[in-house]
Amino acid sequence: MLEEYVILRVISGIAKGHKLKTIKGISTRPTTDRVKESLFNIISGMIPGAEVLDIFAGTGSIGIEALSRGADFAVFVDKSSECTRVIKENLVHTKLMDKASVITGDIFIILNKISRNNKKFDIIFLDPPYKKNLVVETLKCIEKNAIIKPEGIIIAEHGFDDGVPDEIGGFTRYRCQKYGITAISFFKAMDGLINL
Repeated sequence: MLEEYVILRVISGIAKGHKLKTIKGISTRPTTDRVKESLFNIISGMIPGAEVLDIFAGTGSIGIEALSRGADFAVFVDKSSECTRVIKENLVHTKLMDKASVITGDIFIILNKISRNNKKFDIIFLDPPYKKNLVVETLKCIEKNAIIKPEGIIIAEHGFDDGVPDEIGGFTRYRCQKYGITAISFFKAMDGLINL
C-alpha cells in the first residue's frame, strides 16, 4: 500500500486553502504551488465557465484548481486506480465532486472514447512522466480525436530538457515558461485565436 501524505493546497477560488491528498512515491510528481500559481495567473481569464480535461491527472490538483476558480466542469483521467481514488477523495473534500468526472484507464483509449461521445474542451492539461515523448504522442492523439474546441488551449508540463517541439501536428506552441527543471508549454491550434 502506498503511503499518502498532504503537500498540496488549493490556491484560490471557492475551495481556497483546502489541502489535497497525494501519493508518496516516484510514480507521481505533483505540480508545485509556485508553478501552479504562475500557470493560473497566465490563464485566469479563460477559466470561468470552461470545460476542462486533466489527463495524467495524478492527484487532480490542476483540474481542482480550475474548478475552484470557476470552471464549469472537469474530467480527470489517470491510468492508476490509486491516483483516481485520491482524486475522488480530493474532489469530495473540496466539495467539487458534482462538477467532475473521474476516469481510470489508458489515456489514449480514453481520449478515443471521449471523442466518440463528441465531447470537446476549452482547456486540456497534461502532465505526463518526463523523458518519454508523451507530450508529442498525446497532442497528436488530441488532434486525431478532435476533442479541443477551435479556440481552446492545451497546457503541457514537462521536463525543460525534454525536447518538446514548437509544432506538433496542427498545434503550435505560443508560450513556454520555465521553472527550474520544469517547463510549462502552451499550445493552440495553428488557426486558433489566443489573447492572453
